[in-house]
Amino acid sequence: MDIDRTARADFLRLRREALQPADVGLPRGQRRRTRGLRREEVAALSHMSTDYYARLERARGPQPSEQMIGSIAQGLHLTLPERDHLYRLAGHTPPTSASGTTQHIAPGMLRILDRLDDTPAEIVTELGETLRQTRMGVALVGDLTRYTGRARSLGYRWFTDPETRSRYAPEEHEHLSRVFVSGLREAAVRRGPDSRAADLVDALLRESDEFRALWELHEVGLRPAAGKSFLHPDVGRLDLDCQTLLDPDQSHLLLVYTASPGSESYQKLELLSVIAAA
Repeated sequence: MDIDRTARADFLRLRREALQPADVGLPRGQRRRTRGLRREEVAALSHMSTDYYARLERARGPQPSEQMIGSIAQGLHLTLPERDHLYRLAGHTPPTSASGTTQHIAPGMLRILDRLDDTPAEIVTELGETLRQTRMGVALVGDLTRYTGRARSLGYRWFTDPETRSRYAPEEHEHLSRVFVSGLREAAVRRGPDSRAADLVDALLRESDEFRALWELHEVGLRPAAGKSFLHPDVGRLDLDCQTLLDPDQSHLLLVYTASPGSESYQKLELLSVIAAA
């Protein structure tokens, strides 16, 4: 595939200039000479060096990898068609979601998450893969974006890594196990035999006796309770409400955890915020 460095550079610059700090959860700060975001801000959002990103905007430097293009697309809050266009400008074929959900988060979903820094929240796929967390989300359950391979799925970790359950109240474990199996069954049927969901099913049938027993029940339609109880190593038990926002186009869920004002869990969330900021 041909690479048009100049068109790619122009596209990146124009998309950067179209963004304001508030669009990506950054403070406005003092008077800005640069229209839109600064290059160093986009580089930080894209998890790369400022020099590397600046060379791309100047139509210089090496061809970026598919992973780099994906990071830039997310950092610039591109729509899915814009992301695919950037992949093509970089000489890559855009990722397909034919066998599962895309990992690219819609700009609107990101804008909401960016405004929730003082609240535990995360964006997950239909397979329970955490794509992005707020600062308080990490403080509540740890960094869930660090996992790779099948372990990215909470449902997979639930049945293969006993430590996964330690953050959840024991009385909820049985129901959550059934929920994960039910959801994975629905996803595997919806996505087909060549999907990542089907791969997770095959792996868990081999690796977990508990999963196999629950799979044989053929349960579907089970959903998590609106309230969730977490066990935190520093602040103890937190009983939280979970509000869910669905992006139907990309099968992503934004999960937001809150506590009733004045409750013990509300006070513990405030304490957790102080701990996270330390």
